[in-house]
Amino acid sequence: MQIQRVLVVGAGQMGSGIAQVLAHGGLQVLLHDVDDERITKGIADIDNRLLREVQKGRITEEQQHEILGRIEPIVQLTDARDIQLVIEAATENMEIKCGIFRKLDSILPADVILATNTSSLPITELAAVTGRAERVIGMHFMNPVPVMKLIEVIRGLATSDETYEAVEALAQQIDKTPVEVNDFPGFISNRILMPMINEAVFCVYEGIAKPAAIDQVMMLGMNHPMGPLQLADFIGLDTCLAIMEILHDGLGDDKYRPCPLLRKYVKAGWLGKKSGKGFYSYDG
Repeated sequence: MQIQRVLVVGAGQMGSGIAQVLAHGGLQVLLHDVDDERITKGIADIDNRLLREVQKGRITEEQQHEILGRIEPIVQLTDARDIQLVIEAATENMEIKCGIFRKLDSILPADVILATNTSSLPITELAAVTGRAERVIGMHFMNPVPVMKLIEVIRGLATSDETYEAVEALAQQIDKTPVEVNDFPGFISNRILMPMINEAVFCVYEGIAKPAAIDQVMMLGMNHPMGPLQLADFIGLDTCLAIMEILHDGLGDDKYRPCPLLRKYVKAGWLGKKSGKGFYSYDG
């Protein structure tokens, strides 16, 4: 199967980034969200990112307009026509994603592949709410999508070889590097990253060092481009907590127990950069 036309569900930061790289790769993209306002914002974000690429000399103005011209906004999922693939990039919530997958399964032809951009939720469980489990797969793009090369391509229990190969070919077409992963909590990226972040939070919790010192050790001593606590603030502490809970529940091992300080910050509304405060302050 050659994928030429893709529906992206969700026009937020991840969804708009996915739509951008697909369109840049020459595909026709339908971009969906629940209302016109969200879609308009998503397309404006794409335009702003492309404008920066023009200013840096990486693409021409003509290419900018061509890429935008390959993205078509739709508010009703029933308006999706002649697509071979859906990439769902909605809120990281199992109930919401299951609802979207049920609806997509009911309105799209049986040969359309349903992919999810989830960072940690089980692909097999999502596939089970559809009648096409063999055509359900995970495509975990990294943030920011236009910059990061990796896509974790996650096989559910029933995902067919044909589905995997079609998605792998698409990833290569849009200049990404696909890595095959089986469906386990956290996949590879978050199975390794989140416990590291959680351990850094424990270092703060236990008074071993202050956040800036912990981040300096990892940047200067381990050559990480960003310290784990600053990265946690950028990801969102609520997202970090949710993924740690998935790891803890799914694997049943106390080494994945979320740090009490992480829970406390989330309950206080200290979610990181998006709320203005986390392990660092972002006011002004």
